[in-house]
Amino acid sequence: MNEHSPLTAISPVDGRYYHKLQNLSHYFSEYAYIFYRVKVEIHYLIALSKLEELPLTFLQAHEERLKEVINHFSLEDAQEIKAIERQTNHDVKAIEYWLRKRLKEVFSSLLSSQQCNYVLAFIHFGLTSQDVNNTALPWMIKDFLQQEFFPLVQTLERDLHAKAEQWQAITMLGFTHGQPASPTSLGKESKVFAVRLSEALTQIKAVRLKGKFGGATGNFNAHYFAYPQVPWHQFAESFLRSLGIERSFPTTQIDPYDSLAQLFDAIKRLNTILIDFAQDMWLYISKGYFRLRAIAEEVGSSTMPHKVNPIHFENAEGNLHLANALWEFLARKLPVSRLQRDLTDSTIVRNIGVPFAHTFLGIQNLIEGLQRLTPETTTIENDLNEHPEVLTEAIQTLLRQNGIVDAYERLKHFSRGQKRTMGELHEFIKSLPLSEEQKQQLLNLRVGDYRGQ
Repeated sequence: MNEHSPLTAISPVDGRYYHKLQNLSHYFSEYAYIFYRVKVEIHYLIALSKLEELPLTFLQAHEERLKEVINHFSLEDAQEIKAIERQTNHDVKAIEYWLRKRLKEVFSSLLSSQQCNYVLAFIHFGLTSQDVNNTALPWMIKDFLQQEFFPLVQTLERDLHAKAEQWQAITMLGFTHGQPASPTSLGKESKVFAVRLSEALTQIKAVRLKGKFGGATGNFNAHYFAYPQVPWHQFAESFLRSLGIERSFPTTQIDPYDSLAQLFDAIKRLNTILIDFAQDMWLYISKGYFRLRAIAEEVGSSTMPHKVNPIHFENAEGNLHLANALWEFLARKLPVSRLQRDLTDSTIVRNIGVPFAHTFLGIQNLIEGLQRLTPETTTIENDLNEHPEVLTEAIQTLLRQNGIVDAYERLKHFSRGQKRTMGELHEFIKSLPLSEEQKQQLLNLRVGDYRGQ
């Protein structure tokens, strides 16, 4: 069984769920990592050509030809680079060698021999691998966030706000500690999560992704040795800014990954909110407060034909928990690197797409799960009427208004841990030291009307 397919994949990200996550391959696959590093090298060469001190100014006239290397980059190109890597045992050096070959093909007939040599010689000029890796990585993540992740989260946010509006008039029993509590609105409870999600998304968007660009140990040693008159640190800041990234400075050979850790922690907080939401929706469904829309072709159980299960909320919860375990690890590990650099980050950053995929899948499931919900207003109303004891809060509050000091204790003695009927509650109200008008106010009160604002 040598054929590679979703059925032979080890991870469900590239297997069972690939049809839902295949767009993430554009940002987090081995192909994507190679492609973004090629982009960094090409854009760096273009930036160098704009420096008057370097013998590359002639290349400015051929900027579009350089960008064509990016625009026409293919899977076959990536495979060729991987073949070179098998010889070099160094991924970034393999990209450099491939670029030399490709740019020689592009410019051998356009430039003089000397000019062509300068182009090839200045590929990866003065850089260490991490200048390329630590620029490609935040660039990849930035593009994914803007093009895929933010739109998906915003879809869920809009759906939650829409449900909050749609369900605002549905009064339901509140539950604190899992026990009946003061009534609330199904819409308001949805809005709680909509607002929390919105605030978490704002925090994620506020993270400023940073890259490292500074040579072997972060000091531009080789650059200043060759061209001491060029303000290389200023050049690096401008270069990274042109890619939509801020520059980390000062650094060792490697970016400290602090901005990524900040991002991962922020996403973890968002996921935690969504786990809370998934669990609440599961519980409301289990109470019969929602009916799940049945799809004719689907099966809920291999033995119980009647089942329609809250699988989307369960799947979301599982994926978000798994993602958070990985986010916590990444945020804790990546900022730690021995002295000026060790290699432990190299294999780890290649897994960043995995928690993004599980987060993405979790959010997709929540969106789909919400679409399948219909409130069971009869069940919700019956549950309200089954628990008139929640009105004791209103009664003791009115007693307090009248200066009755032991108001709480009176209601506690009458109701705590006891199942009371509306008739018993009314008899108790009639015995209270209140005016007839106030008693009538309480007698007219229904559980469904006691929901605040």
